[in-house]
Amino acid sequence: MEPKNQTGVSEFHLLGFSEEPELQSLIFGLFLSMYLITVFGNLLIILAVSSDSHLHTPMYFFLSNLSFVDICFTSTTVPKMLWNIQTQSKVITFEGCITQVYFFTLFVVLDILLLTIMAYDRFVAICRPLHYTVIMNPQLYGLLVLLSWIISFLHSLLESLMVLRLSFCTVLEIPHFFCELNQMIQLASSDPFLNNTLIYFAAVLLVGGPLSGILYSYYKILSSIRGISSAQGKYKAFSTCASHLSVVSLFYCTGLGVYLSSAGTHSSHSSATASVMYTVVTPMLNPFIYSLRNKDLKRGLKILFEEVALKCHFVLGLKKCP
Repeated sequence: MEPKNQTGVSEFHLLGFSEEPELQSLIFGLFLSMYLITVFGNLLIILAVSSDSHLHTPMYFFLSNLSFVDICFTSTTVPKMLWNIQTQSKVITFEGCITQVYFFTLFVVLDILLLTIMAYDRFVAICRPLHYTVIMNPQLYGLLVLLSWIISFLHSLLESLMVLRLSFCTVLEIPHFFCELNQMIQLASSDPFLNNTLIYFAAVLLVGGPLSGILYSYYKILSSIRGISSAQGKYKAFSTCASHLSVVSLFYCTGLGVYLSSAGTHSSHSSATASVMYTVVTPMLNPFIYSLRNKDLKRGLKILFEEVALKCHFVLGLKKCP
């Protein structure tokens, strides 16, 4: 088969999870529900943080950014999959596939960097409490988020441009529900050595580096907590970072589990199913993890609902708003 240059490629076929027609409605309903919960839950976090002045702190600023990124992250892949199921089509254009790779890579790296910044914020709050307001000033945490966006933008742009240099054969089936970078590279008929080198280098720098920073931060945090004399003080200090630690564990464990399992089984369909955990399930669970045991966030959500109820009462002129 003669290889066709990428300029002649018009479309890819996303094979998804199953080709059985009777399962399509179940898959559609399941992913639509998870997507709506993800968008609604993370949007509530953003609105609660913006509506309550007590939540205008670095920790909740980072949390609202993480919620925004999670909405964008899920919106990169799920709507296209739902559209393909609804239209009974598996097609995505070459341009659409490159765009999906770009934004998926962008928001994955942003997630990682924001989780790392949040770990540093917790480190300063627990290990340097007297200097917290001086260290975590608005200029610093604004700059940290801006740098995260710049790094993610440049990295995803480089990865996408490197894909554009590849040539592809005419049979372009991706055994996934979205255009995953590794799957695209495997379809290339030209030598993907530079692409694979870039992926491994980025994995060490942008995954291993932040993970090392998170582990070091929590090592110092646990050391500081052990030095607190009272049990109540230990519990209060640990509770401030328990939610973040849960989100970090969920994100990294599911992400690493996907790639380790796919490397062990060599099954693309198994990898696609497992990847749902960190691409869809984790962004959906994040709002619940942060809000269930967080009194400040619960108060912010209560204030938000009260404001909505008051506006509804004012607009509709009703005593009670449904």
